[in-house]
Amino acid sequence: MFIKQLFCILDKSLQITMAKDFLKNIPAEKLYFTIGDVASIFNVNTSLIRFWESEFPMLKPHKNIRGERKFTRKDLSIIAQIYKLVKEEGFTLDGARKHFKSSKTSENKDTENEILQRLKHLKNSILQWKDEL
Repeated sequence: MFIKQLFCILDKSLQITMAKDFLKNIPAEKLYFTIGDVASIFNVNTSLIRFWESEFPMLKPHKNIRGERKFTRKDLSIIAQIYKLVKEEGFTLDGARKHFKSSKTSENKDTENEILQRLKHLKNSILQWKDEL
């Protein structure tokens, strides 16, 4: 169990590092990116970005009235992770999807534990406050 948690922590830090490598040369003031911008950042075709959008449900860029995609930094981070898994590590699309699903499940468990700890602390604080009254 401990080794699995340690692996998840290391895996998450690796994903953050991968995303930072791709995103380090992007101007900080830019909030939204066109599909052409994204394709040039990762040196891939725009059709590949559209294909990944259809294959990975967590990749949902905003679309304006004309249907043009506007990617955020969060979207770029997801694309960086997909790129690393598929293009550099040789994952299949199904394998990359499973990797995302497993990392999301571990993140949800960590978040649930964190929320539970906060609620317990809040409950204790309220009970102490009630006793003082």
